[in-house]
Amino acid sequence: MDTGLTGKTAIVAGGSRGIGKAIALGLAREGVDMVIAARNLDALSQTASQIAKETGQKIVPLACDVTGRAAVDAMVDAAVEALGGLNILVNSASLPGGSPNAVGRIETIVDADFLDDFDTKYMGALRCARAAIPHMQAAGWGRIINISGGNARTPGNLSGGARNTSLVHFTRTLALQLGRDGITVNCIHPGATRTERTAGVLAARAQKDGITPAEVEALDYAVGAPRTNALGRMVEASEVADVAVFLASSQAGAMTGELLNPNGGAGNAVYY
Repeated sequence: MDTGLTGKTAIVAGGSRGIGKAIALGLAREGVDMVIAARNLDALSQTASQIAKETGQKIVPLACDVTGRAAVDAMVDAAVEALGGLNILVNSASLPGGSPNAVGRIETIVDADFLDDFDTKYMGALRCARAAIPHMQAAGWGRIINISGGNARTPGNLSGGARNTSLVHFTRTLALQLGRDGITVNCIHPGATRTERTAGVLAARAQKDGITPAEVEALDYAVGAPRTNALGRMVEASEVADVAVFLASSQAGAMTGELLNPNGGAGNAVYY
């Protein structure tokens, strides 16, 4: 399938690792040159070198803390200069699951950490979009893809629920504002997804429970387990990336303001 992405340019915020890295690789395989942005320049540089070597695309690492407007504006300006324009923005900059001090019962919440979570994920996406939109409008074509999360639909994680639900509202609002400029805006809710962090998380739980990491994962996805999904396995980061590549492609030109859930069929609710 021709995705129509050859020659397009992108910024992937949060592109040094995890789902953001997988999306950057997926876009590069379709012929997209891009800037990947995150706080750690060393990690960015390693990822950029890896993706460039595999795909032959131009991958530029730019360190950026999305909690500052000036830093975001400077990063976007540098990306446009390096790439010659901007067509695609992927907002994936956040700590997976949120700060430990912003998750749990209400009496345990540390206000500053909660606000930092929101500032990074929601306001970070807003800052990046605000800086990127004029360049997409000038091109008459654009794709904004916000990586949210299933906590938006799951009571319990106050920080994750707040920031992820807000990103869905943000997505729909921007879609209505930008559709006539040729820009689509969509959102992805990943569920539990295998990334570089997964092995360490499973190993820590395995040591605590006195079983192997493979047994921990098998218990998580057994029928009736708390984290079970319809597939009975963990979703791979590359599978989430496939959805993002589709949303960026010419085939998704009629989709905007929508939410997709590559979570393996997690949850029991019916949405209509």
